[in-house]
Amino acid sequence: MAQLSDDCFAFGGPMMSVDEAVGLITTRVNAIVDLEAVALIDADGRVLARDIAAPLPLPPFTNSAVDGYAVRNADLPDSAERALPLDGRIQAGGLALAPIKAGRTARIFTGAPMPPDAETVFMQEDVRVDDAGRIVLPPGLKPGTNVRPAGEDIPQGHIALRAGQRLLPQHVALAAAFGLVRLDVVRRIRVAVFSTGDELASPGEPRAASQLFDSNRFMLMAMLRRLGCDVSDLGILRDERISLANGLKQVAGTHDLILTTGGVSTGEEDHVKAAVESIGSLVLWRMAIKPGRPVAMGIIEGTPLIGLPGNPVASFVTFVHVVRPTVLALAGSLQAPPLPIPVRAAFTYKKKAGRREYVRASLRRMQDGALEAIKFPREGAGLLSSLVDTDGLIELDEEVTRVEPGQSVGFLSYADLL
Repeated sequence: MAQLSDDCFAFGGPMMSVDEAVGLITTRVNAIVDLEAVALIDADGRVLARDIAAPLPLPPFTNSAVDGYAVRNADLPDSAERALPLDGRIQAGGLALAPIKAGRTARIFTGAPMPPDAETVFMQEDVRVDDAGRIVLPPGLKPGTNVRPAGEDIPQGHIALRAGQRLLPQHVALAAAFGLVRLDVVRRIRVAVFSTGDELASPGEPRAASQLFDSNRFMLMAMLRRLGCDVSDLGILRDERISLANGLKQVAGTHDLILTTGGVSTGEEDHVKAAVESIGSLVLWRMAIKPGRPVAMGIIEGTPLIGLPGNPVASFVTFVHVVRPTVLALAGSLQAPPLPIPVRAAFTYKKKAGRREYVRASLRRMQDGALEAIKFPREGAGLLSSLVDTDGLIELDEEVTRVEPGQSVGFLSYADLL
């Protein structure tokens, strides 16, 4: 498990910016060092534990990039057409042992190995056949055209995949192209998740008239699993300091991260702060972000705890911008913050300087080809429909105070955040 000192997150300054908070977390958590080997089919989404140097060049042999006719450079036409007799046929997967004779050409197919001494390929649609059955080649083709040299993509010994890479399907394809069948990856990050609040009931259980079904917990667990985490569902812990403290202490030693939702504000019935302080330490952040200002960070027996707000949209936004980079840091993953794409605002919006805000928006393509962002028509961090019926978040930096229609704003797609 990740073991941290109780004061490694200590912060006594003013309200923290998003970048300050994330930087504080990601630079202080200890990356997991435990490894496991997984089959290629199971490697997607995992974090690579060791560099992979190319064990062979890609492609491993020089081959044709097209269906056509292979020739020696010495036989390339210069200023006029040239007719060459056909000398052999080379299919993909076949062998090309004999060199092409001078003044001749060989039929070749995409991916087939180039015969010795052949250096250029004419595409089949660029040639014609004369009455004598010879292949008539047009002039002007550059030497080496339509040929893939061995190692053109990746030379042997090159570091093709680096430790810390969160593997995507294209990375799995590259490992397969090297002939690898298993990869060493960081073991899954173990995260304990719970919600707090007497006002919550789990789906499938009886719900009192004054209760809500707990949605945050299931959203957070789904997001964690998308990050490749091993998730323990602790259910709903009630608003009682001692039971909260006992529940947290039981999972601290067996998990890499504890994630809570709700109960981290400063209200009289928000007991997470007191529970954590009774068994560890907690710095309650008022992070300069909207939605999601009440975010907590603590340490319980060396295990980091992050407490997210109880409103669903605030919980979603702070997960994306605080929990996600923390999980990746625990996995030792190379990471960069998602880059907003510029789109055109179709709304007016006012905000306070000094805090970062995320506005839920949908995109539409305009007649001039530009993407335009349409703000969700209602405000409120408790509106789950605002996450379902939009495409992503408009990111408004701390210095922005107003958005006008037609202004360029940064858009973060949900697809890039999950």
